[in-house]
Amino acid sequence: MASGAAFAAVAVTLYAGHQLADHVLGQTDRQASGKAEPGWAGWRHIIGHVALYHAVVAAMLLVAVAVLDLPVTWAGAAAGLGFSAATHALIDRRWPVRLLLEATGSGPFSRLSSNGMNGIYLADQALHYACLWVSALLVVSV
Repeated sequence: MASGAAFAAVAVTLYAGHQLADHVLGQTDRQASGKAEPGWAGWRHIIGHVALYHAVVAAMLLVAVAVLDLPVTWAGAAAGLGFSAATHALIDRRWPVRLLLEATGSGPFSRLSSNGMNGIYLADQALHYACLWVSALLVVSV
């Protein structure tokens, strides 16, 4: 049961860190608008965003581990944050999300951008949350 509580605490921390880092502290407007550009220009924006994003998330995880005395190892934290960084960078290039939606028959949803809805953004966030779930499992099990 202790590992279940640790997983819950880590998962909530990663989710809160994601919200703060992806929407407030971990991405400049320039990075947000440029990260899907082709070639090195886009990757430069992604690398900056992922580094800043994970600095925020890592700081929040460190606080949670210390305050809650969570049984997290350095290897587990590195595995979870490493997986998060790699998947975050890939998802944020946008083309993999669009490709996935097209392949699953949701192409029109990927192009949705009216009435306050943006299909590619919603799918992007859903994929980030799924990857954060895996990251939390890695953090507490490695």
